[in-house]
Amino acid sequence: MKKITFCLLFLGTMNAVSAQKINLGKAAGVVSKGAKALTFTNEDAVKLSKESVDWMDKNNPVAGPKDPYTVRLNKLFGKHKSQDGLTLNYKVYKVKDINAFACADGSVRVFSSLMDIMTDDELLAVIGHEIGHVKNQDTKDAIKSAYMKAAALDAASSASGTVAALNESQVGKMANDFLDASHSKKQESQADTYSYDFMKANNYNVVGAYSAFKKLALLSEGSTQTGFEKMFNSHPDSEKRAQAIKKRAEKDGLWKDPGTIAIPKTKLTK
Repeated sequence: MKKITFCLLFLGTMNAVSAQKINLGKAAGVVSKGAKALTFTNEDAVKLSKESVDWMDKNNPVAGPKDPYTVRLNKLFGKHKSQDGLTLNYKVYKVKDINAFACADGSVRVFSSLMDIMTDDELLAVIGHEIGHVKNQDTKDAIKSAYMKAAALDAASSASGTVAALNESQVGKMANDFLDASHSKKQESQADTYSYDFMKANNYNVVGAYSAFKKLALLSEGSTQTGFEKMFNSHPDSEKRAQAIKKRAEKDGLWKDPGTIAIPKTKLTK
């Protein structure tokens, strides 16, 4: 079974001890010199995102329709297949990595290990955040950068200003580079706001966003129990993000003290 090193777009880039990244040779380090010459449309972003997700769906174990993970995800998000002008589709990857991401084509993928440690309210907040990245077109920038690297595009080859077709290996590399991409602190903050507004507008418990960040803060401490390394410094601090959620919830009269937050010792999805 193939496994890929994924970044957690919600949390920041983390290295999972169980993951193995595909080696595609010299093209991996190429950065485009002709990026500015490329005309990259929303339609291009959607097309390339779908190619990437289709590749990932083929190369990772996807939970079936009757799997408890799929049943839980559909129960939570079945009514959000059309959200804020976006047409969304959801699947669960049954892998050890703790992760979730969304793409410009509306594909949302949630990893089973994330579902194991997040309550329903926390998952709503996490996926709401990922949808925010799509709505704010952050994922368009990420897939463009990933495409340029995968195609090993230089000034001459991008002179036409159009997006060229990729072969199988390039699509695989594009998928990995897309998920390795990190968003700016501003983009993360805007997606946090989108997630909170999503929760509030749908009468979900906004404190779920707070407790999700508290759990991510615990994961980032690099304890031997979680098996994860600390987040890179380029990503916003999860504890600060949790406190920002708390401050806004208090202002809105929606704050309810959740008590002590801890990483569950047993799976929340069975």
